[in-house]
Amino acid sequence: MTRNQLYPLGENRQTGEAFLRLPTPNDNIILTPPRLSDEKCLAPIINDPRVSAWLEGPPIPYRDEYAPEWIALIKGQSEGILEELKEEERLNPDGPLKLVGGCPVRHIREVLPDGTDVYLGDIGINRAQLEEVLDPEERKRAVEENNSKPVGDPSIVWTFGDYLAPSHHGRGIMTAAMTTILNGWAIPRMGVRIMTGYTFSENKGSQRVFEKSGFVWKRTLDNGKVVRGERKTLNYLEWRHTI
Repeated sequence: MTRNQLYPLGENRQTGEAFLRLPTPNDNIILTPPRLSDEKCLAPIINDPRVSAWLEGPPIPYRDEYAPEWIALIKGQSEGILEELKEEERLNPDGPLKLVGGCPVRHIREVLPDGTDVYLGDIGINRAQLEEVLDPEERKRAVEENNSKPVGDPSIVWTFGDYLAPSHHGRGIMTAAMTTILNGWAIPRMGVRIMTGYTFSENKGSQRVFEKSGFVWKRTLDNGKVVRGERKTLNYLEWRHTI
């Protein structure tokens, strides 16, 4: 059976936007590419202490003026993947599904009864920073090697980064999003075979999300990480594809 290169993504009939729907009972939740209108949605969620306490990357407090650069970056990445797949469909309509270097849908939205949707958070899949390599120079070399591997190389190590609005914590949404991306896109469309998970040691909620998604806790890492002036240890989890 020949499948469109965007498989398994759906397409919004009104807007043409690609999406991936989560399974029941969270089938009112979809993953889409980032939108410019998301810029105003980030700060209220990221600045909530129930979210910011577990984030390493963004500056806290997170200001609205930080959002345009970030949205432009990830929106461009999503659009690039979608354009690559559409071009492959045009050139080779009966060909095999092409492997790509990322997932074009990452923003988590709740679809309301009237058809509108609300931004809830983000889940991105990226090449890992290999926090488990404790020596900084050795880690730098390992990350450079991991980043240099071609798309589809089964030895690439990947990881998830995510957050969700506290109003929707405890509903299994992030676990569903993670497993949907992993099984629906990462394995078949990216060739992902190895993933790592990193959470702050105190973040038992995120650790459970990874474990419910098939990751196995390996050990606690102390690699000298300091976040906003506080020394942090990490949970290190691992997932490997089994046939």
